Amino acid sequence: MSIYAQELRERVIKPCLQIFNEDSEVAEMLLLATAAQESGLGQHCFCAQTNGLGFYRITVEKHIELWDKYLIQFPDLASRQRGLASQQQFLKDPHAELVTNLSYATAMAWMIYRRADIDTSKPLESTSLAALWANHFDNGTGSPRNAEDFMQTYRSLVMDSSKKLVA
Repeated sequence: MSIYAQELRERVIKPCLQIFNEDSEVAEMLLLATAAQESGLGQHCFCAQTNGLGFYRITVEKHIELWDKYLIQFPDLASRQRGLASQQQFLKDPHAELVTNLSYATAMAWMIYRRADIDTSKPLESTSLAALWANHFDNGTGSPRNAEDFMQTYRSLVMDSSKKLVA
């Protein structure tokens, strides 16, 4: 499964951020670029080497940590996050939501950045997005964070929005 960058941004990321009262172009672009870097916009939704799941390659351990150490401090935020999850499937296998539910996975990726208290109020250059990703997106995989690699992926998958990824 893969997706056009603009469709992911308009149909998933933007509405998801609005649920959390985060109406920010910087946040939208950061999540879009993160999905591009981590999974090629859905070309690889599981990484056996790092056990990363979904578009953002969040590990089970990081998923649990976000719920148990971060979201527990913010009941309203946790409620909104849980509201994005599937009613029955979340109870059976909450970690599968990271692969099968784009809105839930996007919101969980946002929690990683939100936890880092990044400033999304000022317009940023793409190199700044790369630095934010490299410094703050700890998805639990332990994968190296190379800002130059991020920039190449950003240019090829996000900036060239006319390019269709083959599923």
